[in-house]
Formats: sequence, structure tokens, C-alpha cells
Amino acid sequence: MDTAPDTPNSRLSRLAQAARRAVSGSANALGQATGGLASGLLGARRGLLLLAGVGALGWALVNHPPLSTVAAGEAGLRNNLLTGGSTEFREGSVVVLPGLHQLRRLPLRDQLYRPTDSASATGPSPFQSVEGLSLGVDLSVRWAVDPAKLSSSARNLPADIGQDIVQPAVQGVVYKTMARYTVREIFSSKRADIQQQIEAELRPKLAADGLLLRSVQIGKVDLPADYRRGMDQLLSEELSSEKMRYTLELKEKQVKQTELEAQAEKVRRETDAEAAAREQVIAAKAQEEAMKHVLPFKQKQIEQRQLEAEAEKVARIRSAEGSAQARRIESQGEADSRQKLADAEAYRLAKVGQANAEQMAREGALVTRHPLLIQKTMADKLSDKIQVIIAPPPSNGDFLGAALIGGMQKTARATPAADDSAAPEGAEQ
Repeated sequence: MDTAPDTPNSRLSRLAQAARRAVSGSANALGQATGGLASGLLGARRGLLLLAGVGALGWALVNHPPLSTVAAGEAGLRNNLLTGGSTEFREGSVVVLPGLHQLRRLPLRDQLYRPTDSASATGPSPFQSVEGLSLGVDLSVRWAVDPAKLSSSARNLPADIGQDIVQPAVQGVVYKTMARYTVREIFSSKRADIQQQIEAELRPKLAADGLLLRSVQIGKVDLPADYRRGMDQLLSEELSSEKMRYTLELKEKQVKQTELEAQAEKVRRETDAEAAAREQVIAAKAQEEAMKHVLPFKQKQIEQRQLEAEAEKVARIRSAEGSAQARRIESQGEADSRQKLADAEAYRLAKVGQANAEQMAREGALVTRHPLLIQKTMADKLSDKIQVIIAPPPSNGDFLGAALIGGMQKTARATPAADDSAAPEGAEQ
């Protein structure tokens, strides 16, 4: 087996060298043919044959490229048809010469196998229990190609690994394992044990073919219709019995709870009664102790009130004496004030009379010296009604106003219907 390392760069370099040798050989042959035309027809035929071979080689390279690609998650195994050796390749390009190499790609990712025919109890291939009943199991087997055994086991692996290897191994192990248990155990209690047994028996079988078993998962279990009806009835009866049992237990617990509550109520009442009695005793003792302090305090309060009454009596007497004395002082002050006001008023009247007398004496002297001042004064008094008054002074020296007023009265009696414009001569209103 050829296990020498081979990379895409080395393969491309070898391919270029082979093409270069072929082209150089054809060029030499053409040179010999053109340089030796005289050598004859045999050399020309040989050159033409060489050119035809190079053209056929180019056509084969165009229609059958020597490079293949190994995708991610795959492994490539190139077999040499001449030597029988094989070389393993991972992701990348691989040189595959037609007629010399053969490349096989194998997936390295995990694969999933699910026996759909056995998923239903009425399916084509249901599982059998120890009672002989048909049942369906949703089974999932996760497997993958072992990369460590790829070179040694790839030759023996069929084209469809899941159909030709995984499916027969799974069916052989699962059918045998399911037949050891009852439907009830498969459905509920022994599911984990069944899964472990299937994994334990299936793993070495797949490992012998270069495969890895990742896991086995058991999903839904499809029971037979008759068994399901019987199980439903059985479950209904079990539920009824369980319900009755729980009901009885609940009643018993309720009775115990009632008894405990009655005892607790009795204890609570006794405790409350004892507590109330103790509270009364404590209150009586506290009242007795309080009275020892209250009686002296009451006595002190009585004495304090007597003292306060005497103090209030003395205060009222002193207040009345003070009020009487204040009133006497106020009346004496008021009498003195009135006397002083009377003296002041008499003094003011005396002064005013004296001042008036002096004023009249001065005015009499002034009028004596200037008699027209009387007329001026009267004119000033009548200035709001009379604009101008022209009258001669009386010859007898009487008051000017008396003559004027007496003349107007005579005129008024003489002409009572006359108009105000017929005033005495010399008067203008």
C-alpha cells in the first residue's frame, strides 16, 4: 500500500513536469522532422503520430480533469488501479488521473438512522414484546464513520453504509432486545435499561465494520389498540382506587385535624383562662400597691387645695384693697385735674376779656381818628352782594350804615312795586 504523503502542490508540479516532457519530446521530433526532410518519409510519419498522441492527451485532460475536490466534513480515499495502494485525503483538491486512480468520498459527519417501518404498531415491521404483542417504537441511532479505521475499512464498506450495514445491525439487536421485555416495561419502567442494552450490543457490531455508535434514543412507544384500551381501563381502575385511598386518607387526616384542633382549642381556652386569672391577680396587686401611693397623694392634694384657697383669699383681699386705693388716687387726681382745668379756663377768659377790651379800646380810638374805617369794614362784610356803595357821610356824625338802611326802608315803603333798579340816588348795585 502506498502511504507516501501527497499534497496538491506536489501533484500539480508532477503534472506540469509530465506535460513539459511531452511538449519537449514533440518539439524535438518536429525539429528532427524539419531538419531532416531528406531523411525520408519514415521520420515525417513518426512526427505526425507523436503530434496525434499529444492532441489525444490534451483532449483527455479537457474532458476528464485530473483534479477532484473533497468537501468539508468528508474524507477522500484514492485507490491506485495499477499498484492497488490507497491514499487518504481530507478537505481540499486531489489529483485523480483517469485510468490510473479511483477516488471515493466518505462522510465523516454523524449520520442518523430511524427505522420508520417500526415506528407504529400497525406498520410494516413492528417490534414484538415478550407477550407476542406488536408495538411501535420511535428509535433514533446516531452513527459515524471511524476516521482512525478509514484506510483499512473503506475497501470493505458498501456504497450505502446506512442501508447495507447499519440497518441490519440495528434490526438484529433491537428486535432481539425488545422481545425480552413486556409492553408495560418497554413503555415505562425499563426504557433506560433497554436503551443501554441496545447500545452495548450494537456498538461492537458497528465497530467491526469501522463505524462509531454515538447514541441510541428511544422516543414515542406506539401501543397496540387492544392493549391501550385495556391499559386505559386498568389505569382508570387504578386511578379510582388511588382516589379512594387518598380520599380515605384525607378523611382520616381531617378527623385527626379536627381532634387536634379541638385539643388545641381546649388548651387555648385553658391558657386564656389562666392568663386572665393571672392578669386579674396582677391587676389587684397593682391596684393595692397603687393605693398605697394614691392615698398620700390625695391627702397632699387636699392640703394643696386648702393652701391654694387661702392664698387666693389673701390675693383677692389684697387686690380689692389695691383697687380701692387706686380708685381713691384716681378720684383725687381727677379732682385736682378738674380744679386745674377750671383755673386755667378762668385765667384764659380773663386774658381773653382783657385782650378784647384792649382791642376795642384801640379800635375805638382808631375809628375816632378815622371814621371811614367803619364804612370800609361794612363794605368788606357786604362785598359778596354789593359791588360799590357811594354815600355821603351823615352831617350829624351818625353811623353811615344807619342812614343808608333808613333811606332804603323809606324808598321801599314809597314804591313797593318798583324794581330793584329804582334805588336811592348815588347807590349802585
